[in-house]
Amino acid sequence: MTTTDTLSIEEKRARLKQLIKEKAQAAKQPVQGSSEKITTEQVMLPEVADKVETFVEIQQHQQQFSLLEELNIHNPYFQVNETITRNTTQISGQALISYASYNYLGYSGDERVSMAAKEAIDAYGSSPSASRIATGEKPVHGQLETAIAELIGCEDATVFVSGHATNVTTIGHIMRSQDLILHDALSHNSIIEGCVLSGARRVPFPHNDYQALEEILKKERNNYDRVLIVVEGVYSMDGDIAPVEKFVQIKKRYQCLLFVDEAHSMGTIGKSGKGIVEHCQLNGDDVDLWMGTFSKSFASCGGYIAGKKALTDYLKYTTPGFLYSVGITPANAAAALASIELMQADASRVARLQDNAAYFLQLAQAAGLNTGASQDTPVIPIIIGSSKKSLLLAHKLFAKGVNVQPILYPAVSEDESRLRFFITSEHSREEITTTVRLISELLLQCA
Repeated sequence: MTTTDTLSIEEKRARLKQLIKEKAQAAKQPVQGSSEKITTEQVMLPEVADKVETFVEIQQHQQQFSLLEELNIHNPYFQVNETITRNTTQISGQALISYASYNYLGYSGDERVSMAAKEAIDAYGSSPSASRIATGEKPVHGQLETAIAELIGCEDATVFVSGHATNVTTIGHIMRSQDLILHDALSHNSIIEGCVLSGARRVPFPHNDYQALEEILKKERNNYDRVLIVVEGVYSMDGDIAPVEKFVQIKKRYQCLLFVDEAHSMGTIGKSGKGIVEHCQLNGDDVDLWMGTFSKSFASCGGYIAGKKALTDYLKYTTPGFLYSVGITPANAAAALASIELMQADASRVARLQDNAAYFLQLAQAAGLNTGASQDTPVIPIIIGSSKKSLLLAHKLFAKGVNVQPILYPAVSEDESRLRFFITSEHSREEITTTVRLISELLLQCA
């Protein structure tokens, strides 16, 4: 008879599930000839049940690092940046051109933004010290929410402590098990997690394909009370822009809610950096839920939902990720507010960012590099088509003074493995030219 010691991990997990099922069934029945019931202690569970290091998913995760050992290169992730990260950074004492941060407008490290954060700490401390509903509110919170609403052109906004959590808790809260969520197939993890949390039926539609979305609605709309369409302004893996004006038309035609994630579009597109509302020439009330983050263009940390005041008030009083979480710190709120005010007062950094992105894309395409669907955004992938080659190229670029992150399977399919470049307003033409030249030269060495 095979013992648990000789079973594979998969067999042990299957056996564990079976034993738990049998235990649950047996616990409901008297033991033959006795009034006693089987207790948990009487069931012999395999040792794997409480040994986290033997979990299949943990072992698979550890196996992913075998490629680094095979190539004899350092781990490119969790590198310690020893200075402010804008167009340049410093890692292990080495100065590098950086394409690995979302500091699109260079406001993180700007003296005016830093001063606003420092003054907020002096005035209000380093933490709100409670959830905002439980005496955690500071003046700068309301000022920031007003600024966001005015920027987009809608009634109000609610600020959350985390961008990822903004999506998870908002979508998970406003949608219900009897509802339908239709989201772009390339949606961010935070959107998917929110969909799962809601319990609603979730149906992805092909990337940016508003016609496919409409076909789904023709068949399904009448079967649901509440339907939410979720898209992103700029897709962070591919650097393309959603045709949000088309989604607005569809959402109005079928009486759906529309959620637009502007994490990477706010501050980067539109003539003055106002994102999708400006780029697509929309009104603020064309979209029901405007979502954005502060960790990209606005030099801070956190997220927001903007829209009707009835919605934002409801979120403040009922959304678990807001109600039961501490508020955004005074320093973070002040930094984001200062960044918004600086961008509105002078859009020259927005123009410079857009010029730099166009220049990088032009050079990369002229060099025959695969930039995928990227267009008119500061997110530019160089698709290599191999995890091994992507790691090697990133390693070689690092040695030459360029820091960029490889994106590998399973984050993308193996044939879509890539390096992802985030362009900033602070990059010089010389830095961009040098980078593209190095990519072209070093890629030939990664066969």
